[in-house]
Amino acid sequence: MTSPTPTPAPTADLDAAIVAAAQRLGQALATRVPCAPIRDLIAPDDIASAYRIQTLFNEGRSARVVGRKIGATSEAVQTQLGVDQPDFGVLFEDMAFGDGETVPISGLLQPKAEAEIAFMLERDLADGDLDVEQCRAAIAYATPALEIVDSRITNWDITFADTVADNASAGVYVVGTSRRSLDEYSPVDSTMRMTIDGEVVSEGNGAACLGDPLNAVVWLARRARQFGEPLRAGQLILSGALGPMRPVAPGASVTAEIGELGSVTAHFSSAASE
Repeated sequence: MTSPTPTPAPTADLDAAIVAAAQRLGQALATRVPCAPIRDLIAPDDIASAYRIQTLFNEGRSARVVGRKIGATSEAVQTQLGVDQPDFGVLFEDMAFGDGETVPISGLLQPKAEAEIAFMLERDLADGDLDVEQCRAAIAYATPALEIVDSRITNWDITFADTVADNASAGVYVVGTSRRSLDEYSPVDSTMRMTIDGEVVSEGNGAACLGDPLNAVVWLARRARQFGEPLRAGQLILSGALGPMRPVAPGASVTAEIGELGSVTAHFSSAASE
């Protein structure tokens, strides 16, 4: 993105803008009515303010934090969103669905599905170099996952600051039942195929996720520590899309097959069934 560097706003004005942006996103979440972008309140390249908005926006949720998600890790998704770097958001307990469960479509605004590898942490990632070796050793297992991203912003009309502020466009996620340790499974070697109602709509591989999904975990661990909230044992990490995201319609069934890691399926209710 090539936005000009803005003139810094007075602190009081910027603080008010951050509060207003968080309130706008919170209203969209509560009413299930998408809102205007928040880039009229902060500059589209003001990442620090965008994460402050995300924090305020997330403080409005009562559910327990259970992990983190990394967004825009693949070139395909960056192109789709018009961004040029990853971001991260927070996973809450009420976002989680099990393999084969039905996701209420009424709880979503404009959902899109991504196939990902999820990692469960068995050790904190708070100290040390947080390099690949340390992050690998902290992972208990990998499991297939679907992330249903869901922008609160109308028509997905977003800049990088918009999606960061909007909790990295997190919606819900579905985790498979198969689990593989990293002693028996190599995430970077994964192939991915995602179908919607039996039609192949997205394909990719582990290398599409920042070169290796473990690189994405390293990036997240360092960023999370930088922002004062290190990754902790027991948290689930959605490491980012392995291929393009695709829109999900009411009544659809989505399945991701991730090589030897296995598959995961999500069904979506039809509007008429709710």
